[in-house]
Amino acid sequence: MCLAIPALLIEMIGADQAVVDLGGIRKQVSTALVPDAVVGDYVIVHVGHAIGQIDPEEARRTLAMFGELAGATPALETQP
Repeated sequence: MCLAIPALLIEMIGADQAVVDLGGIRKQVSTALVPDAVVGDYVIVHVGHAIGQIDPEEARRTLAMFGELAGATPALETQP
């Protein structure tokens, strides 16, 4: 299963690198696939690459849903 997560683009680094905020975690990602993205945009991040831009309201709804799922999912127990 693959998962792409909305992230806020907070800093551009060169032509095709940026720093995004993923729920308080900052991560450097490639922006080569979203050349029009600018600071303040929400992008969809998958395996270190911004693969598309997303509407801010849609990003907020998606992040809120992930938050609800995290709160409703019991912690995984380790098996001996």
